[in-house]
Amino acid sequence: MNKNTKKVIVAGATGFIGRNVVELLLKNPNFSVTGIWNNRPPYKINNLDWIKADLTNKKDIEKHLPGYDVLIQMASVTSGSKDVFESPHIHITDNALMNSLLMRAAYDFNYKHFVLPSCSIIYNSSNKPHDEYSFNPSIEIQEKYFGGAWNKIYFENICRFYSNIGDTKFSIIRHSNVYGPYDKFDLEKSHVFGATITKIMKNKSDSIEIWGDGTEGRDLIYVDDLTSLIELMILKQKKPYEIICAGSGYTLPINELVKKIMEVSGKSFKIKHNLDKPSIKSNISLTSKIAKDEYNWSPKVDIDEGIRKTLDWYRKHY
Repeated sequence: MNKNTKKVIVAGATGFIGRNVVELLLKNPNFSVTGIWNNRPPYKINNLDWIKADLTNKKDIEKHLPGYDVLIQMASVTSGSKDVFESPHIHITDNALMNSLLMRAAYDFNYKHFVLPSCSIIYNSSNKPHDEYSFNPSIEIQEKYFGGAWNKIYFENICRFYSNIGDTKFSIIRHSNVYGPYDKFDLEKSHVFGATITKIMKNKSDSIEIWGDGTEGRDLIYVDDLTSLIELMILKQKKPYEIICAGSGYTLPINELVKKIMEVSGKSFKIKHNLDKPSIKSNISLTSKIAKDEYNWSPKVDIDEGIRKTLDWYRKHY
Protein backbone atom coordinates (compact mmCIF):
# COMPACT_ATOMS: atom_id res chain seq x y z
CA MET A 1 0.00 0.00 0.00
CA ASN A 2 1.52 3.32 -1.07
CA LYS A 3 1.22 6.51 0.93
CA ASN A 4 -1.46 7.92 -1.39
CA THR A 5 -3.79 4.95 -0.95
CA LYS A 6 -7.13 5.87 0.62
CA LYS A 7 -8.36 3.38 3.19
CA VAL A 8 -12.10 3.15 2.56
CA ILE A 9 -14.62 1.35 4.74
CA VAL A 10 -18.10 0.66 3.36
CA ALA A 11 -20.92 0.25 5.86
CA GLY A 12 -23.68 -1.88 4.39
CA ALA A 13 -21.29 -3.57 1.96
CA THR A 14 -23.59 -6.59 1.64
CA GLY A 15 -26.54 -4.44 0.56
CA PHE A 16 -27.66 -3.27 -2.86
CA ILE A 17 -25.82 0.04 -3.28
CA GLY A 18 -23.04 -0.92 -0.89
CA ARG A 19 -22.02 -3.96 -2.94
CA ASN A 20 -22.01 -1.93 -6.15
CA VAL A 21 -19.84 0.71 -4.44
CA VAL A 22 -17.40 -1.98 -3.32
CA GLU A 23 -17.12 -3.48 -6.81
CA LEU A 24 -16.41 -0.08 -8.35
CA LEU A 25 -13.83 1.07 -5.79
CA LEU A 26 -11.93 -2.22 -5.99
CA LYS A 27 -11.14 -1.38 -9.62
CA ASN A 28 -9.21 1.70 -8.47
CA PRO A 29 -5.68 0.83 -7.26
CA ASN A 30 -5.67 4.00 -5.12
CA PHE A 31 -8.31 2.55 -2.79
CA SER A 32 -7.94 -0.11 -0.12
CA VAL A 33 -11.45 -1.33 0.63
CA THR A 34 -12.98 -2.93 3.73
CA GLY A 35 -16.61 -3.98 3.96
CA ILE A 36 -18.78 -4.20 7.08
CA TRP A 37 -21.31 -7.01 7.43
CA ASN A 38 -23.67 -8.02 10.20
CA ASN A 39 -26.87 -9.95 9.50
CA ARG A 40 -26.38 -10.64 5.80
CA PRO A 41 -23.32 -12.90 5.25
CA PRO A 42 -20.30 -11.58 3.31
CA TYR A 43 -19.53 -12.64 -0.25
CA LYS A 44 -16.24 -13.70 -1.81
CA ILE A 45 -14.47 -11.07 -3.85
CA ASN A 46 -10.77 -10.47 -4.42
CA ASN A 47 -8.94 -7.78 -2.45
CA LEU A 48 -11.84 -6.97 -0.14
CA ASP A 49 -11.31 -7.18 3.61
CA TRP A 50 -14.29 -7.87 5.87
CA ILE A 51 -15.19 -6.98 9.44
CA LYS A 52 -18.34 -7.99 11.28
CA ALA A 53 -19.90 -5.18 13.30
CA ASP A 54 -23.27 -4.16 14.67
CA LEU A 55 -23.42 -0.48 13.74
CA THR A 56 -26.04 0.23 16.38
CA ASN A 57 -23.49 -0.85 19.01
CA LYS A 58 -21.03 1.83 20.16
CA LYS A 59 -18.52 -0.75 21.40
CA ASP A 60 -18.40 -2.48 18.02
CA ILE A 61 -17.75 0.83 16.31
CA GLU A 62 -15.02 1.81 18.76
CA LYS A 63 -13.39 -1.59 18.27
CA HIS A 64 -13.50 -1.92 14.49
CA LEU A 65 -13.65 1.51 12.85
CA PRO A 66 -10.48 3.39 13.82
CA GLY A 67 -7.76 3.64 11.18
CA TYR A 68 -9.65 4.52 7.99
CA ASP A 69 -9.69 7.57 5.74
CA VAL A 70 -13.14 7.37 4.14
CA LEU A 71 -16.45 6.02 5.44
CA ILE A 72 -19.25 5.35 2.95
CA GLN A 73 -22.46 4.92 4.91
CA MET A 74 -24.72 2.53 2.96
CA ALA A 75 -26.10 0.60 5.93
CA SER A 76 -29.80 1.16 6.44
CA VAL A 77 -33.19 -0.39 7.02
CA THR A 78 -35.16 -0.11 3.77
CA SER A 79 -38.22 -1.71 2.22
CA GLY A 80 -41.09 -1.08 -0.17
CA SER A 81 -44.51 0.56 -0.21
CA LYS A 82 -46.14 -2.04 2.04
CA ASP A 83 -43.90 -1.20 5.01
CA VAL A 84 -44.08 2.53 4.27
CA PHE A 85 -47.83 2.23 4.84
CA GLU A 86 -48.05 -0.44 7.51
CA SER A 87 -44.84 -0.11 9.55
CA PRO A 88 -43.25 3.28 8.83
CA HIS A 89 -41.48 3.36 12.19
CA ILE A 90 -39.09 0.52 11.24
CA HIS A 91 -37.13 2.93 9.03
CA ILE A 92 -36.44 5.38 11.82
CA THR A 93 -34.78 4.09 14.99
CA ASP A 94 -31.99 1.83 13.72
CA ASN A 95 -31.11 4.21 10.90
CA ALA A 96 -30.96 7.15 13.29
CA LEU A 97 -28.79 5.24 15.75
CA MET A 98 -26.37 3.99 13.07
CA ASN A 99 -25.95 7.42 11.51
CA SER A 100 -25.42 9.11 14.88
CA LEU A 101 -22.71 6.68 15.94
CA LEU A 102 -20.96 6.61 12.56
CA MET A 103 -20.84 10.40 12.25
CA ARG A 104 -19.38 10.65 15.72
CA ALA A 105 -16.83 7.98 14.80
CA ALA A 106 -15.80 9.94 11.70
CA TYR A 107 -15.12 12.93 13.95
CA ASP A 108 -13.51 11.01 16.82
CA PHE A 109 -11.25 8.98 14.50
CA ASN A 110 -10.41 11.98 12.30
CA TYR A 111 -11.65 10.52 9.02
CA LYS A 112 -10.90 12.54 5.91
CA HIS A 113 -14.27 11.94 4.25
CA PHE A 114 -17.78 10.72 5.05
CA VAL A 115 -20.35 9.90 2.35
CA LEU A 116 -24.04 9.75 3.21
CA PRO A 117 -26.91 8.99 0.83
CA SER A 118 -29.98 11.13 1.26
CA CYS A 119 -33.11 10.79 -0.86
CA SER A 120 -35.65 12.49 -3.09
CA ILE A 121 -38.41 11.73 -0.55
CA ILE A 122 -37.61 15.02 1.18
CA TYR A 123 -39.23 16.84 -1.76
CA ASN A 124 -42.87 17.27 -2.65
CA SER A 125 -44.52 16.16 -5.86
CA SER A 126 -43.83 18.61 -8.69
CA ASN A 127 -43.95 18.87 -12.48
CA LYS A 128 -40.47 20.41 -12.43
CA PRO A 129 -37.21 18.71 -11.36
CA HIS A 130 -35.99 19.66 -7.90
CA ASP A 131 -32.48 20.95 -7.24
CA GLU A 132 -30.35 21.30 -4.13
CA TYR A 133 -32.03 24.58 -3.16
CA SER A 134 -35.68 23.73 -3.67
CA PHE A 135 -36.30 21.94 -0.38
CA ASN A 136 -38.69 24.13 1.61
CA PRO A 137 -39.16 23.11 5.27
CA SER A 138 -42.34 25.17 5.49
CA ILE A 139 -44.10 22.93 2.95
CA GLU A 140 -45.61 19.80 4.48
CA ILE A 141 -43.79 16.60 3.46
CA GLN A 142 -45.78 13.79 1.87
CA GLU A 143 -47.50 12.01 4.77
CA LYS A 144 -46.18 8.51 4.09
CA TYR A 145 -42.61 9.81 3.78
CA PHE A 146 -42.79 12.14 6.79
CA GLY A 147 -40.65 10.18 9.27
CA GLY A 148 -38.06 8.97 6.80
CA ALA A 149 -37.73 12.35 5.14
CA TRP A 150 -37.17 14.28 8.36
CA ASN A 151 -34.68 11.64 9.42
CA LYS A 152 -32.73 12.36 6.21
CA ILE A 153 -32.94 16.13 6.69
CA TYR A 154 -31.78 15.88 10.29
CA PHE A 155 -28.67 13.92 9.38
CA GLU A 156 -27.88 16.17 6.44
CA ASN A 157 -27.64 18.94 9.02
CA ILE A 158 -25.67 16.87 11.52
CA CYS A 159 -23.13 16.26 8.74
CA ARG A 160 -22.91 20.02 8.35
CA PHE A 161 -22.46 20.38 12.11
CA TYR A 162 -19.50 17.97 12.13
CA SER A 163 -17.97 19.58 9.04
CA ASN A 164 -17.89 22.87 10.98
CA ILE A 165 -16.10 21.50 14.05
CA GLY A 166 -13.68 18.98 12.52
CA ASP A 167 -11.54 18.23 9.47
CA THR A 168 -13.78 15.58 7.90
CA LYS A 169 -15.37 16.37 4.54
CA PHE A 170 -19.01 15.37 4.21
CA SER A 171 -20.76 14.43 0.97
CA ILE A 172 -24.57 14.27 0.91
CA ILE A 173 -26.04 12.69 -2.23
CA ARG A 174 -29.78 13.19 -2.64
CA HIS A 175 -30.48 10.48 -5.17
CA SER A 176 -33.66 9.43 -6.91
CA ASN A 177 -34.89 5.81 -7.20
CA VAL A 178 -31.84 3.60 -7.72
CA TYR A 179 -32.06 0.25 -9.55
CA GLY A 180 -29.75 -2.40 -10.99
CA PRO A 181 -27.79 -5.55 -10.03
CA TYR A 182 -28.01 -6.76 -6.41
CA ASP A 183 -31.26 -4.85 -5.86
CA LYS A 184 -33.96 -6.52 -3.77
CA PHE A 185 -36.22 -8.58 -6.02
CA ASP A 186 -38.72 -9.36 -3.30
CA LEU A 187 -42.36 -8.33 -3.40
CA GLU A 188 -42.40 -7.69 0.36
CA LYS A 189 -39.25 -5.58 0.67
CA SER A 190 -38.24 -4.30 -2.76
CA HIS A 191 -38.82 -0.87 -4.22
CA VAL A 192 -40.92 -0.32 -7.33
CA PHE A 193 -38.33 -1.36 -9.92
CA GLY A 194 -37.29 -4.61 -8.22
CA ALA A 195 -40.89 -5.50 -7.43
CA THR A 196 -41.96 -4.91 -11.03
CA ILE A 197 -39.13 -7.05 -12.40
CA THR A 198 -40.15 -9.86 -10.04
CA LYS A 199 -43.83 -9.62 -10.92
CA ILE A 200 -43.11 -9.81 -14.64
CA MET A 201 -40.41 -12.48 -14.59
CA LYS A 202 -42.31 -14.80 -12.24
CA ASN A 203 -45.80 -14.26 -13.60
CA LYS A 204 -47.64 -17.42 -14.71
CA SER A 205 -50.98 -15.89 -15.70
CA ASP A 206 -52.08 -13.72 -18.62
CA SER A 207 -52.23 -10.55 -16.53
CA ILE A 208 -50.04 -8.63 -14.07
CA GLU A 209 -51.28 -6.67 -11.08
CA ILE A 210 -50.06 -3.15 -10.43
CA TRP A 211 -50.74 -1.44 -7.11
CA GLY A 212 -52.59 1.84 -7.63
CA ASP A 213 -53.57 3.31 -10.97
CA GLY A 214 -50.01 3.36 -12.34
CA THR A 215 -49.99 7.06 -13.17
CA GLU A 216 -47.59 8.05 -10.41
CA GLY A 217 -44.08 8.67 -11.74
CA ARG A 218 -40.62 7.73 -10.52
CA ASP A 219 -37.24 9.23 -11.38
CA LEU A 220 -35.00 6.21 -11.96
CA ILE A 221 -31.20 6.13 -11.91
CA TYR A 222 -29.02 3.11 -12.68
CA VAL A 223 -26.78 2.11 -9.79
CA ASP A 224 -23.50 2.43 -11.74
CA ASP A 225 -24.26 6.10 -12.32
CA LEU A 226 -24.72 6.68 -8.60
CA THR A 227 -21.55 4.82 -7.60
CA SER A 228 -19.51 6.76 -10.15
CA LEU A 229 -20.65 10.01 -8.52
CA ILE A 230 -19.64 8.70 -5.10
CA GLU A 231 -16.16 7.92 -6.42
CA LEU A 232 -15.86 11.36 -8.03
CA MET A 233 -16.83 13.14 -4.83
CA ILE A 234 -14.28 11.17 -2.79
CA LEU A 235 -11.55 12.09 -5.27
CA LYS A 236 -12.49 15.67 -6.13
CA GLN A 237 -14.64 17.34 -3.47
CA LYS A 238 -13.03 20.52 -2.19
CA LYS A 239 -15.74 21.92 0.07
CA PRO A 240 -15.97 20.63 3.66
CA TYR A 241 -19.70 19.99 3.18
CA GLU A 242 -21.64 19.50 -0.02
CA ILE A 243 -25.13 18.41 -1.05
CA ILE A 244 -25.51 17.04 -4.58
CA CYS A 245 -28.70 15.88 -6.31
CA ALA A 246 -28.48 12.85 -8.60
CA GLY A 247 -31.37 11.94 -10.84
CA SER A 248 -32.47 11.54 -14.43
CA GLY A 249 -34.41 14.81 -14.43
CA TYR A 250 -37.77 13.31 -15.34
CA THR A 251 -40.37 10.91 -13.97
CA LEU A 252 -41.50 7.73 -15.70
CA PRO A 253 -45.09 6.64 -14.94
CA ILE A 254 -45.33 3.16 -13.40
CA ASN A 255 -47.55 2.03 -16.27
CA GLU A 256 -44.81 2.98 -18.74
CA LEU A 257 -42.13 1.28 -16.64
CA VAL A 258 -44.14 -1.96 -16.67
CA LYS A 259 -44.52 -1.77 -20.45
CA LYS A 260 -40.80 -1.12 -20.96
CA ILE A 261 -39.78 -4.08 -18.76
CA MET A 262 -42.24 -6.36 -20.58
CA GLU A 263 -40.90 -5.23 -23.94
CA VAL A 264 -37.25 -5.79 -23.02
CA SER A 265 -38.00 -9.14 -21.32
CA GLY A 266 -40.01 -10.40 -24.29
CA LYS A 267 -43.08 -10.95 -22.13
CA SER A 268 -46.57 -9.57 -22.58
CA PHE A 269 -49.38 -9.43 -20.03
CA LYS A 270 -52.54 -7.47 -19.51
CA ILE A 271 -52.08 -4.80 -16.85
CA LYS A 272 -54.63 -4.86 -14.04
CA HIS A 273 -54.70 -2.15 -11.40
CA ASN A 274 -55.46 -2.97 -7.76
CA LEU A 275 -56.65 0.29 -6.25
CA ASP A 276 -56.98 -1.30 -2.81
CA LYS A 277 -53.23 -1.87 -2.50
CA PRO A 278 -50.92 0.89 -1.21
CA SER A 279 -49.34 3.26 -3.69
CA ILE A 280 -47.75 6.64 -3.14
CA LYS A 281 -49.14 9.34 -5.42
CA SER A 282 -46.17 11.52 -6.13
CA ASN A 283 -44.01 12.63 -9.04
CA ILE A 284 -40.55 13.70 -7.90
CA SER A 285 -37.57 14.16 -10.19
CA LEU A 286 -34.11 15.61 -9.57
CA THR A 287 -31.89 17.79 -11.71
CA SER A 288 -28.15 17.04 -11.72
CA LYS A 289 -26.90 20.43 -12.88
CA ILE A 290 -24.51 21.02 -9.97
CA ALA A 291 -23.08 17.51 -10.34
CA LYS A 292 -22.48 18.29 -14.02
CA ASP A 293 -20.94 21.69 -13.35
CA GLU A 294 -18.68 20.64 -10.46
CA TYR A 295 -17.87 17.00 -11.23
CA ASN A 296 -18.66 16.67 -14.94
CA TRP A 297 -21.15 13.98 -13.94
CA SER A 298 -24.47 13.11 -15.48
CA PRO A 299 -26.35 9.80 -15.79
CA LYS A 300 -24.88 7.70 -18.61
CA VAL A 301 -27.31 4.74 -18.57
CA ASP A 302 -30.79 5.49 -19.92
CA ILE A 303 -33.81 3.53 -18.70
CA ASP A 304 -33.93 1.13 -21.67
CA GLU A 305 -30.26 0.19 -21.33
CA GLY A 306 -30.63 -0.01 -17.57
CA ILE A 307 -33.53 -2.44 -17.87
CA ARG A 308 -31.52 -4.63 -20.26
CA LYS A 309 -28.51 -4.65 -17.94
CA THR A 310 -30.65 -5.45 -14.91
CA LEU A 311 -32.56 -8.23 -16.66
CA ASP A 312 -29.29 -9.79 -17.88
CA TRP A 313 -28.04 -9.85 -14.30
CA TYR A 314 -31.40 -11.09 -12.97
CA ARG A 315 -31.49 -14.04 -15.38
CA LYS A 316 -28.00 -15.14 -14.32
CA HIS A 317 -28.76 -14.96 -10.60
CA TYR A 318 -32.43 -15.91 -10.38
